[in-house]
Amino acid sequence: NFTYCPATGLAKGNEHSEFAGWAFPFPGVFLTEEFISEDEESEIVELMDRDDWKPSQSGRKKQDYGPKVNFKKQRLKAGSFTGLPSFSKKIVAQMKDCSVLGGFLPVEQCNLDYVPERGSAIDPHFDDWWLWGERLVSLNLLSRTVLSMSCDSEGSIQLFPAFTKENRELSPPGSFTQTSACKNSGEEGINCILSPRRVPSREVTVAIHLPRRSLLVLYGDARYKWKHAIHRKHIEHRRICVTFRELSAEFSAGGRHEELGKELLEIALSFQGRPL
Repeated sequence: NFTYCPATGLAKGNEHSEFAGWAFPFPGVFLTEEFISEDEESEIVELMDRDDWKPSQSGRKKQDYGPKVNFKKQRLKAGSFTGLPSFSKKIVAQMKDCSVLGGFLPVEQCNLDYVPERGSAIDPHFDDWWLWGERLVSLNLLSRTVLSMSCDSEGSIQLFPAFTKENRELSPPGSFTQTSACKNSGEEGINCILSPRRVPSREVTVAIHLPRRSLLVLYGDARYKWKHAIHRKHIEHRRICVTFRELSAEFSAGGRHEELGKELLEIALSFQGRPL
């Protein structure tokens, strides 16, 4: 019932929903369009398709490049991990130009193949945060889609009017932090400011539209407070998602498993890998 606006960082109520005309800040999303060219996209997909795609859940297929992990028991080892694929070296290098990806060192890559004929989808979920760090990076290939964000916490969200009565321009977050009302009950129009409203978090869903060849980064609240999903209705054509993950603090400098983290990064960034 809300749509994320990359230009403002706001989630804006959809026109035909009960939240039309309302908005709230939605932090933790970085989206850049045309991250790679059409030729680069074609080359990457051709190289992927030379390797086997393994069946995955919910009508998807996958290619994994990463350590062998048992998330329930919190155990991992390098196993047969030989690194990220060679074609990802250029992608990772380009990420350095993104303001939110300073120091990002991917230790795992997962390619997921979605097609409408298989009913491909993924249910709302959080990515693990024992092993994987704060930033989740996804490259969206071959077709557009929608990432659906939902929150099942017991909290609430404060909405503010997205437009002024006077000129219909977007109002900045924080402009309506105090309850305000019309000076008298008969006053309408440009001088009437709507009061903020609070709604339960569970009633809110936010659509993040992902154009073809766009790069998405989730971090902060969007990573840890909001679950993400891809619904079947949003897979119109074949779509490949390339997701890169970094190590958590536990496996980074000063962490309990720092040495294992170093070993895994050295393997990953050799860019000599084949899918597991």
